[in-house]
Amino acid sequence: MENTPTPGSLTPESLLAGIRETRLVAIVRGTDGTAAAKAALAAMAEGFRYVEIALTTPGALEAIREVRAAAPADCFVGAGTVLTAQDVGRVAEAGGQFMVTPALAESIDESARRGIPVLAGALTPSEAYDAMNRGATAVKLFPASIGGPGYLKALRDPFPGIPFIAVGGVGLDEAAGYWEAGAIAVGLGGPLFGDAGSGGNLAPVRERARSFVGLAADFGRRTVEAGSR
Repeated sequence: MENTPTPGSLTPESLLAGIRETRLVAIVRGTDGTAAAKAALAAMAEGFRYVEIALTTPGALEAIREVRAAAPADCFVGAGTVLTAQDVGRVAEAGGQFMVTPALAESIDESARRGIPVLAGALTPSEAYDAMNRGATAVKLFPASIGGPGYLKALRDPFPGIPFIAVGGVGLDEAAGYWEAGAIAVGLGGPLFGDAGSGGNLAPVRERARSFVGLAADFGRRTVEAGSR
C-alpha cells in the first residue's frame, strides 16, 4: 500500500504546514494508556493540535484509538518511539496519523513507503541528511539540550532546507530560543505533561498547555510584526 495514507490521515505536506503554524508538538509518555489518552485530550482542548503517544507507554495503541475517536477535527494523534516496520503497521491500524522516531530506524523507510508523515530522530549533520534522504517529513533534533539553540543554528547553516523540531530538555523558558534559531517547532514532554501520563493531575497540564500555546502565538505575532517593518 505504497503512498496511500488511510482516509482522515495527514499527508506529509499538511503535517509540515500545520506544525509550522502551531510551532508545537506534544509528547505523552507514561505508565498507563488510559491516563495518557486523557492527558493528550487535555492538551488538545487547550490548543495543541499535534500529540504523539510513546509506544513505550503500556496500552499506547488503545490510547491512540481513544484519542483518534475523541479528538477535535483539527487535532491529530501520532505515535512516538516508533522503531520497526511492524510498529508502523500496528500504529496505522490503531489510527495513528503520524510517526515519530528517536533515531534512524527502519520505521522511517516504512512510513515513507506508506505515505505516512514521519518525524525522524537525528542529532548529527550526517544523521539529519540521511533522515531526509530516506523520506522523513522533518527532523526531530534529539536530544536538543546537548547543544541548545546555538547547535541548531549551526546545523541550519549548511542545511537551511531541513525542517527541524527541537525535542529534549525544552521547556517554557527555552522554547523561544529554539524558534529564534530556526526550529519550526518544539516537542514538549515532561515540561508539559509532568506525571499525567501515569495518572497525575490534569489541571497543571491544562495550565501549562495554555502557557505554551500563548507563548507560540506571541512569538508568531512578533515575527509577523518584525517582517512588516
